[in-house]
Amino acid sequence: MTDFRFPSKCRLRRGADFERVYRLKVRAADGCLLIFAARNGLDCTRIGLSVSKKHGNSVVRHRLKRLLREAFRHVRSDLPAGLDLILIPQPSGAPAVATYQDSLLRLARKLHAKLDRAPPPAPA
Repeated sequence: MTDFRFPSKCRLRRGADFERVYRLKVRAADGCLLIFAARNGLDCTRIGLSVSKKHGNSVVRHRLKRLLREAFRHVRSDLPAGLDLILIPQPSGAPAVATYQDSLLRLARKLHAKLDRAPPPAPA
């Protein structure tokens, strides 16, 4: 049986983690999502969400966050392990959870391949 929980170990929480992912500048996008990625050295993939005020008021932004978390929960077992992902929804109407799931899977696999080809980052 597939585990659809969203445990705290799968969440990016600290600002330093967000900065590390943004600083690496490995990203991929399509019409509904922009994703930044970095390796995390863990056995699970973690996500962070960044939803700007361009999307609307807090009700709209929180709905987008709920949709993104739901999409992640359903595809978590199919995602490549060991990544930190920052998900940024693109202003493209109101995509459904299934749209976010497809986009998340496709872009995460693309980013995983990109990170495999990239040389390891220099220590900071």
